[in-house]
Amino acid sequence: MNKQRASLSIFFFLAGVNFASWASRIPTIAGALKLNEAELGSILLTMPVSSLIGLPLSGWLVTRFDSRSPLTAAFLLNAVALSLIGLADTSLLLIMALFLFSLSMRIFNIAVNTQAITLQKQFARKINGSFHGLWSLGGIVGVGFTTLLVSLDISIVPHLLSVAIFSVLTTLATSRHLLRNDRSTSGNKFSLGKPDPAIVLLGLLVFFAVVCEGGMFDWSGIYFQQVIKEDVFTSGYLIFMSFMALSRFISDRIIERFGMANTYIFSAILIFCGILLAILFPSFWPAMVGFSFVGFGTAAVIPMTYTLAGSSQKYSPGVALSIIVTYGVIGMLIGPPLIGYLAHAFNLKIAFILFAFAGMMLIPISQRFFKLES
Repeated sequence: MNKQRASLSIFFFLAGVNFASWASRIPTIAGALKLNEAELGSILLTMPVSSLIGLPLSGWLVTRFDSRSPLTAAFLLNAVALSLIGLADTSLLLIMALFLFSLSMRIFNIAVNTQAITLQKQFARKINGSFHGLWSLGGIVGVGFTTLLVSLDISIVPHLLSVAIFSVLTTLATSRHLLRNDRSTSGNKFSLGKPDPAIVLLGLLVFFAVVCEGGMFDWSGIYFQQVIKEDVFTSGYLIFMSFMALSRFISDRIIERFGMANTYIFSAILIFCGILLAILFPSFWPAMVGFSFVGFGTAAVIPMTYTLAGSSQKYSPGVALSIIVTYGVIGMLIGPPLIGYLAHAFNLKIAFILFAFAGMMLIPISQRFFKLES
């Protein structure tokens, strides 16, 4: 059991490294291809569209096979796509690479979280938050490595290629230790009848969480580059990811101490205050503090909601995750591109108000869910 947990932890960590390696290089890519905010927002649409296409496939794979198989194959494909992002020298090639990157990432995410929920049931204490904490820790390592390479003026090609090669080698060495025989025997079919109200509410929580979290991944570097005027534009992303990781490593204890309902409220308030601070005082230290609040606030929402979905009485964990992740994909489809369009029409500070609104929406939706479940 501990061997499986260690192997799964490595994959969560590596996924964070890979995603942060791409996301922290967005300003580099935008500059190289001479993209304005609206053009960048349009290209970013590739990822949620691809992810949406991958959802039914990922849901089918984790019910047809042990989740270990799609997890391994998807992560190997993700590493290949990451290297192709670095090699893309036109908008079309970038779109193609991002499509493959997002498709593989969606299949991987469903499979790895299915494994996490299955493994959680074998432990008396909560461990799911620690897995997502490792994803954030991987993100810190990824953006830290990017920061070092940017300061040394090392180009994106050797950067992303080296990360991809390391991911492939580690996957080949680690995947054989993952959980086996975890296919569900019931709850694998999705009904088109009346939607389950609890799953709908959990989906909405994921939607607004992804608007905040995904938007910060895509736009924090641009905010520090254009609004804060920092040459080392990864500073905001780094502090955001650092406090996200810190929060996720202690979120299980916070939840046990205060309960999930109060943790959702606490998360929403932190997101709202952090965004407001960065908007009203657009200089280095206030923005750093604000982004740290947002990172701490967003961190617990996704693992909490995934855990609740895994306890669904109607669907298997894999199908329940596929349904609520659909809401997250819609959040990706709307959130980050909308920030680009708002920034192009007005400015980036005004566009960031969307994150504050999305954060506060966590309160009424979570309260409604726990009232329904009581």
